[in-house]
Amino acid sequence: MKLPELKIGNKIVRVPIMQGGMAIRLSTANLAAAVANQGGIGLIAASGMTNDELKYEIRLARSLTSGVIGINVMVAAKGFSSLVRTAVTEGIDLVVAGAGFSRDMFAIGKELDTPIVPIVSSAKLAKISQNLGATAVVVEGKEAGGHLGTDISVRKLIPEVRAAVDIPVFAAGGVLTGKDIVELIKAGANGVQMGSRFAASEESNAAPALKQFYLKAQPEDIVVIHSPVGMPGRAVRNPFSEKILQGSVPIAKCDNCLKNCKHNFCIIRSLERAQQGDVETGLVFAGEYIHSIKEILPVKEIFARLIKEAAEVN
Repeated sequence: MKLPELKIGNKIVRVPIMQGGMAIRLSTANLAAAVANQGGIGLIAASGMTNDELKYEIRLARSLTSGVIGINVMVAAKGFSSLVRTAVTEGIDLVVAGAGFSRDMFAIGKELDTPIVPIVSSAKLAKISQNLGATAVVVEGKEAGGHLGTDISVRKLIPEVRAAVDIPVFAAGGVLTGKDIVELIKAGANGVQMGSRFAASEESNAAPALKQFYLKAQPEDIVVIHSPVGMPGRAVRNPFSEKILQGSVPIAKCDNCLKNCKHNFCIIRSLERAQQGDVETGLVFAGEYIHSIKEILPVKEIFARLIKEAAEVN
């Protein structure tokens, strides 16, 4: 199957693949631009960044590509609205919002004429999003890494969402191959969002130790922890996630970064440690099938393989 183009806002996306916005600082300008240069949608993970950092990353990405660049930001973050406004002022193409839901973001999108794309996990919330002004939705199933909104497979969710809305739908969670993409498009998706495959890419901003940790993961290593955001989160087992599973991890210093925090551990600092290569005391978010990834590849090669695999499916 030849992967179809799709339109989002006033942009034409040549390859219907959106790279997941993986925080903290895994998805920065180099990765987003590399994806955009291959015809997909590149996302910069804004959560945990200052407004100045985000401006820098967007400007750097713009210097590296003329393709479609967006941001991903946690609705649960206190700086959510400020980061969205900063990104829009810098001319970002779209805003993907996850880890919570906010009606306010649609008003900001309308005010600033920028596509807002919420991450949802039900047909009901997809329909609400469309009615509020969403340009598209990312439908995330139980297979996804990071914060989870459902225990239902994306393959079951997509037909339900497709029947409920007529805006573009991106399927997310457990998408690793061209065959996966074709199956989800045939089920009703217009495109896919892929996180884990791009986290384990050459252009990912993950430290080498973290990328190697991904490659060592086994199916039995995948765990679901309770995040301070108030949602479950899928991660790879390590000493830190074991501590979370057993109870709370004391917070040495609170940065007051979330609108509502459960204070069972610091989500921002633990993700930062992992990104920097500390796979012992950092939180390693990853999708359910991270163990299927066996090598670190450049983004160009990842796209070439996905397109070839898709073409081989009738």
